[in-house]
Amino acid sequence: MKTIDDFDFENKKALIRVDFNVPLDSDFHVTDTNRIEAAKPTIIKVLEDGGSAILMSHLGRPKGQRNPDLSLRHICGAVSDIIGVQVKFVADCIGETAEKAVADLQSGEVLLLENLRFYAEEEQGDREFAGQLAKLGDIYVNDAFGTAHRAHASTTIVADFFPGNKCFGYLLAKEIQAIEKVMRTGEKPVLAILGGAKVSSKITIIENILDKVDDLIIGGGMTYTFVKAKGGKIGDSICEDDKMELAVAILKQAEAKGVNVHLPVDVLAANDFDNDADTQVVAVDQIPDGWQGLDAGPKTLEIFKEIILKSNTILWNGPVGVFEMENFAKGTIAVGNFIDEATQKGAFSLVGGGDSVAAVKQFGFEKKVSYVSTGGGAMLESLEGKSLPGIAAIIGE
Repeated sequence: MKTIDDFDFENKKALIRVDFNVPLDSDFHVTDTNRIEAAKPTIIKVLEDGGSAILMSHLGRPKGQRNPDLSLRHICGAVSDIIGVQVKFVADCIGETAEKAVADLQSGEVLLLENLRFYAEEEQGDREFAGQLAKLGDIYVNDAFGTAHRAHASTTIVADFFPGNKCFGYLLAKEIQAIEKVMRTGEKPVLAILGGAKVSSKITIIENILDKVDDLIIGGGMTYTFVKAKGGKIGDSICEDDKMELAVAILKQAEAKGVNVHLPVDVLAANDFDNDADTQVVAVDQIPDGWQGLDAGPKTLEIFKEIILKSNTILWNGPVGVFEMENFAKGTIAVGNFIDEATQKGAFSLVGGGDSVAAVKQFGFEKKVSYVSTGGGAMLESLEGKSLPGIAAIIGE
């Protein structure tokens, strides 16, 4: 696996695919700079070697149209502040304008190209468009894990134009290593905590990780599909009736592979999907009609704690309750605290997937786990065992 450390960028122009698809407020200020900060070490390495950095990214979904609201010009100031270098901007990403801006770039300078998705060819993975991008650099660096599962021109096709001169940036390399640690090289016992609302969105992950884990905790909304499938009463809790057969099959598969599956034993139930609803703690398989399970119960959390603290490698994907509502966030916060404690004792902990990442950020666990993945869809596809085009393009799969 070639990383940026395998190259010397002195007098070289690094064409770096970053993921600067960041949220903007109505005044076009960046409201979450995490993705820019995550790319900083890669950019700094190029500059310190004596090279220059050409940054390419998408922003939003302009669908091949030049939408001024989605111009990367808006984030140029924020990127300059974070990198610590005045970042130049060019109002195109291919063609004469872009090529002239690159030709004028000196060692130690950074140039941000305009939104790649102003061209429909980017998402189409167009080879000619990728070739025009490739003209802009000497070495191609992919540091955008968030788009590594897309075979777009700037994430995959462009790599073909840099035989022997392509590599992963620090962020993408870290993502690959973190997933590798959970899926292949992690110290046992290995635990996966899967939450979220639906079994259907996690089926492929569950099937793929059963060969890799010793324990599997199932929490959140998908709990109730499993519980109902086992004959339990779940009241008005969320349930995918058409996936009950599959839930039973998963449990049998896990048993055959010697994986311990842990479902909640009690839940905090509410008489309405509302933060101010009446609540009661009930057995997970005895939820009364008119009530729905919205968070893990106290006995469940004791069991989860014991399993988490004995694990040496932990993957957390999905919350164990409706954490967006304060009264049903306690279970997810507790799981975060248990993972924090296990990490402090030496466990490796990886958090990935939109909702669990959002929870980790909301409750201040970002620095308390080993690694928080930056890529939602890419992370999920990795866990499903799929080869990601953006990664395969660098390692030559």
